Amino acid sequence: MRAKPCYNCRHEVTKDVIALNKKLLGRRTQRVLCLKCLAEYLDCTEDDLRSKIREFIEQGCALFV
Repeated sequence: MRAKPCYNCRHEVTKDVIALNKKLLGRRTQRVLCLKCLAEYLDCTEDDLRSKIREFIEQGCALFV
């Protein structure tokens, strides 16, 4: 996965955050959000999302490889 711009704010979105978008919003999602915008959309904190990224990596989720 290559870096993409955030659909809302146009900031660059890293591959782990793209993977998190796909994990939480569905694998077919085309519009990705940066960590800040995703946290606002899901009504949680950026730290919550960073924790989820670590959790999914530790679980060996194929999206985060």
